[in-house]
Amino acid sequence: MFIKNDIVTLRIAEPHDAELIYRWENDMDVWRDSETRVPFSRMQIEEFLLNNNDLMSMKQLRLMIVDTQNGAQVGCIDIYDYDEFNSRAGFGILIDEKYRGKDYAKNAISLLLKYCFNTLLLNQIYALVLETNVNSIKLFESLGFVRCGVKKQWYKTADGFVDQIEYQYIRK
Repeated sequence: MFIKNDIVTLRIAEPHDAELIYRWENDMDVWRDSETRVPFSRMQIEEFLLNNNDLMSMKQLRLMIVDTQNGAQVGCIDIYDYDEFNSRAGFGILIDEKYRGKDYAKNAISLLLKYCFNTLLLNQIYALVLETNVNSIKLFESLGFVRCGVKKQWYKTADGFVDQIEYQYIRK
């Protein structure tokens, strides 16, 4: 266990999670929102989990989102671009398709905020969202994230270019 509430538990991703992460990372339906262009091998994921999933040395950390009641692994949340000096980090979240719309993301982000502000003592966290990801935009805004910038025509898709929106949450 790492940090939890009645809905979700966040814990460090471990090597036994590699198969599930492999499936998520290679789901082409989420590549657009994660800005992924090429698949990951199982070995790459295992190597990351064994040697690079370290916030202090590698500046990134992957956490599994687990349903507190039944133990189902519903998604993952990543802290990246960790900058201890400037007291900030970015984050990204993925919820497995069958678990979306059930408040797992909202609860996981709330726990992440608590961890980032109370344990890591960060001043702010940020997230990058494509303008087409309406569900994430609604989620971040409902949690008090503030839109602080837009990168115009930032991401190329088969349908043309889309803007990327940056959201910030500054410690209160």
